[in-house]
Amino acid sequence: MALLFRKGRDSAWRCPVHRSAASQPRLTLRISLTSLATVLRCAGRIATIFALCCAIGLHWIALQSLAWTTMIIDYSKRAPLRQAITQTFDGGHPCSLCHAVRTGKNSEKKSDLQSPTPKIDMICAPRAIRVVPPFRRFEYASTDFSLSRVGQPPLVPPPRSLLS
Repeated sequence: MALLFRKGRDSAWRCPVHRSAASQPRLTLRISLTSLATVLRCAGRIATIFALCCAIGLHWIALQSLAWTTMIIDYSKRAPLRQAITQTFDGGHPCSLCHAVRTGKNSEKKSDLQSPTPKIDMICAPRAIRVVPPFRRFEYASTDFSLSRVGQPPLVPPPRSLLS
């Protein structure tokens, strides 16, 4: 009985359900809005990922993979696994799902090719015209680097310090 009730400020035993409104926490609305925002953000990310996967044709790849898996399982019941894999990928024994994937891919390609509206290039980059200067030959100064001059002192004395 002592676990169900707790002692209040006025030393009376109160039921936690019948507490006064002033003693209840006011953070429940803020917490529920935060959790709702988190759920909506997660749902938005999932919807975006799903739309991008469908835009790049990932759904056809998933359906084709499912068709191949079911074909391997079906063919391996009647023949050895090696022969089942060969029959699956040789193209001569397609299943109904393979036909559906092929027609779906082809209909998508046809609708992409028959686009009646021309695409407008929104970014018109100006062409940069560069004038390349003509090649000029550079004349290097001729210097004598013979070994006979290496051991000789320099012709001009080195500069002396002004402070000495």
